[in-house]
Amino acid sequence: MNARALPLYATIAIFLIAYLICYIQFPAMLSTRVIGNLLTDNAYLGVVAVGMTIVILSGGIDLSVGSVIAFSGVFIAVMLRDTGLHPLIVFVLLLAVTTAFGAAMGGLIHGLAMPPFIVTLAGMFLARGAAYMLTIDSVPIDHTFYDDVLQDAYYRMPGGGRLTLIGVVMLLSVAGGMTLAHRTRFGTAVYALGGGQQTARLMGVAVGRTTVLIYAFSGLMAGLSGIVFSIYTGSGYPLATVGTELTAIATVVIGGTILTGGAGYVFGTLVGVMTMGLIQTYIVFDGSLSSWWTKIVIGLLLLLFILLQKGLLIFGRKQRDIAA
Repeated sequence: MNARALPLYATIAIFLIAYLICYIQFPAMLSTRVIGNLLTDNAYLGVVAVGMTIVILSGGIDLSVGSVIAFSGVFIAVMLRDTGLHPLIVFVLLLAVTTAFGAAMGGLIHGLAMPPFIVTLAGMFLARGAAYMLTIDSVPIDHTFYDDVLQDAYYRMPGGGRLTLIGVVMLLSVAGGMTLAHRTRFGTAVYALGGGQQTARLMGVAVGRTTVLIYAFSGLMAGLSGIVFSIYTGSGYPLATVGTELTAIATVVIGGTILTGGAGYVFGTLVGVMTMGLIQTYIVFDGSLSSWWTKIVIGLLLLLFILLQKGLLIFGRKQRDIAA
């Protein structure tokens, strides 16, 4: 068994066991209605977590994504209110802005040899401030394209569940992220960069270009997550998604990606997102538990996977010592 895949196997096992426990207590948890709601309610988190996975695989971090999602929602709402542009045009403009924003952070990280934590922390404040510059109030999105196409588009699954458009967007994002990370030269470069810049250079990786592309991709996915979130909520609010960047990081780690980079799977991130959603759904079904239990369980899972990753690193060192 591949030791690097153990966190992924652990994630899948925990999710299946948790779902079994939920099903035994609440049989309706297995209905397509609940499954459809799981995908819809966590769609924006799943999309942004795909971009975060690529960043963490490279050994980096992106703290700006929560603010970029909030900026995206405000940008869409204000543009639709003040310009009369079609939402699809606004979406294209937004994705261009967020992708360029991510690329600029990647350029600073490489060009100035600055820690990703510092650069993306500055980006977090910058994006949130830009959202406040557009408006300080919640702006409702009132457009027929949102009402008639985006929010009402769904496929009715057997059992009455709804597979919504934003749920499909999340699944397509995960599939695209899996292809990018595991089936392309860029993905190979990302994994190599996660193993260390010197190693990546020896492998012929263009470190600067790869770093810029990684954070550009994260910006793109954060912008797409903002679009999904605006469809889900029907509004833009500059205070929205505070702390989402930390939730996305936790999701990626629970999904089996090692924080130091170089090992992990995008599919595991999807399982991590579904695990978080399952915890929240169980609390709703139970009715007697505080919503804060979600944070407590996520914290415990995060600690468990950090300990597991630490154990794997120690095991890997011992194996190399034995081989030597």
